[in-house]
Amino acid sequence: MRLRRALESLGPIFIKFGQVLSTRRDLLPPDLATELAFLQDRVPPFPTEQAVALLEAFYGRPVDEVFRHFERTPVASASVAQVHFAVLPDGTEVAVKVLRPGIGKVISNDLDLLETGATLLEKAWPESRRLKPCEVVAEFGKCLRDELDLMREAANCAQLRRNFRNSPLLVVPEVYWDWCGTGVMVMERMQGTPISQIPALLEQGIDLSALSRAGVEIFFTQVFRDGFFHADMHPGNIFVHPDGRYVALDFGIMGTLSDIDKDYLARNFLSFFKRNYREVAIAHIEAGWVPAHTRVDELEAAIRTVCEPIFDRPLKDISFGKTLLRLFQTARRFDMEVQPQLVLLQKTLLNIEGLGRQLDPELDLWKTAKPFLERWMHEQVGWRALLREVKSEAPGWMTTLPRLPRLLHRSLLEGHQQRIAVQNRIDDIARGQRRNANFIAVLGVLIVAFAAFEIWRFLG
Repeated sequence: MRLRRALESLGPIFIKFGQVLSTRRDLLPPDLATELAFLQDRVPPFPTEQAVALLEAFYGRPVDEVFRHFERTPVASASVAQVHFAVLPDGTEVAVKVLRPGIGKVISNDLDLLETGATLLEKAWPESRRLKPCEVVAEFGKCLRDELDLMREAANCAQLRRNFRNSPLLVVPEVYWDWCGTGVMVMERMQGTPISQIPALLEQGIDLSALSRAGVEIFFTQVFRDGFFHADMHPGNIFVHPDGRYVALDFGIMGTLSDIDKDYLARNFLSFFKRNYREVAIAHIEAGWVPAHTRVDELEAAIRTVCEPIFDRPLKDISFGKTLLRLFQTARRFDMEVQPQLVLLQKTLLNIEGLGRQLDPELDLWKTAKPFLERWMHEQVGWRALLREVKSEAPGWMTTLPRLPRLLHRSLLEGHQQRIAVQNRIDDIARGQRRNANFIAVLGVLIVAFAAFEIWRFLG
């Protein structure tokens, strides 16, 4: 309890750190993990009077005129905001999210502290620079500052809802834009049971093994299909709908990946699953994660030593703490650098692992993910990929094709004009060089004549 209260008193950044720790029951004593779990959605709320005042300042009228009903008691309270249930004038049940008063200044102060600590760490311990602590803190700070704009969160929610429309695995609430602002977000009220309440899920007849596999598929779908993933998947943000689907909440932290990132990650994951450690080593060198002079065979052997023991074993029998420690040791040996753009993905993987362990300790993460990744890679190459690219680019081609003769003629004309201009410039230079040569020749004759005259006058 003292650790939880200490994290609460230190501020939002440290609360989020406790949230991540609470999902790692394999690394913490059970009583400590249970206590830290209270940080997920039971952070002490701020007074309702302040929430009402903020809402009335935003809407410009009493809160009871904005909503048919507004519950004064918050249903959830997190590090950055708290949530109240309400009813819109048309009878729609909604959840109203309100930012904590003064939270922007608190986060700014905490980030300044972390940035100072990261800078001092780099100066005091030069070897830490390969871990890029300043860049990691900057990336984390950007995400936290994004959480202070609830319009951004609402847009994230809307995007994720589009990505998983009619999905049999995940349901995302609808956003009611007319009631949203920078400090207020109003969305559909969702029904469900927090995923951490295992006994309640069992009473409802939920298949926990299927639920754990669905969570892995949802994550890899977000990462590799969409390149847009929920990056704050601690149990306080995940509910289970009565029909067995996941319910996603809290969209303040979302991760994005480029096509290059997705291809590189898929290549590495599949190589791990196939135990092709040489391919993993080559991929790391080609991506610049380790110096170009690194010997492939040495890096391959080091990765094999770390990863081989974890295959063909259920999650409950794997010590990821020891595995991570050995990976860090390998990183030090080969000067492997942390990639700040993938910090959110790494954090989310830890959350996924923690959720999977709670739902089904026998879950084999590798076997669950491998078929999905193989299917995804198959769709990225060959005729399917070609047809998809043609379909995507066809509208642009239809616009460009009628203009192609004119564009070609213009290109040829511009090329001809450029060649004429270049030739004219060459001719100008040549003429200038000839003028210079004539001038130098005349000057030489004058110098010789002047010298001869002076010699004649001296002798005479």
